Amino acid sequence: MNPADSASNDLYLLIGSNQGDRAALLQQTTDLIHQRIGPVVCMSKLYETEPWGVFDDGATPVQNFYNQALRVQTPLAAHEALHEALAIEHLMGRKRPDGACGYTSRPIDIDLIFYNSAVVESPELTIPHPRMHLRKFVLLPLCEIAPDYIHPLLHKTLQQLTTECTDTCSCSCCA
Repeated sequence: MNPADSASNDLYLLIGSNQGDRAALLQQTTDLIHQRIGPVVCMSKLYETEPWGVFDDGATPVQNFYNQALRVQTPLAAHEALHEALAIEHLMGRKRPDGACGYTSRPIDIDLIFYNSAVVESPELTIPHPRMHLRKFVLLPLCEIAPDYIHPLLHKTLQQLTTECTDTCSCSCCA
């Protein structure tokens, strides 16, 4: 299916990487999102952030993440977009261990944050992302591209949520 052939939905994604050439991996991922999910109509700068909830094994230090927010126009339903995002993660080398708890280092991570103003709750997908308002590394890039977007459950703009966020994780613009 060609994503440009159907009606359009606004999909906000956060992509991140903390392995390898992080900037190149994010660019390759953006290209695949454009091909498989829909045109990327807006993107934030790259933000470098400390790993949130990721701990090293004692032998390998955990590299900081590069994160970027994308606004994508997609004809896909939310669950279809999720399946394409998971397929892209797999193509980019992400391995999701069975039964793994917590967060791990990864070459690419794609999170669906918002889909139009929809609220989706299913075993495999929750939109809006349930912890996005608690994480500066999500809010700062999203606020850059859509400061006036209103969270459909919290009824606050991304700018308001960013201002109110108490996350102390280091997050700085790097490109």
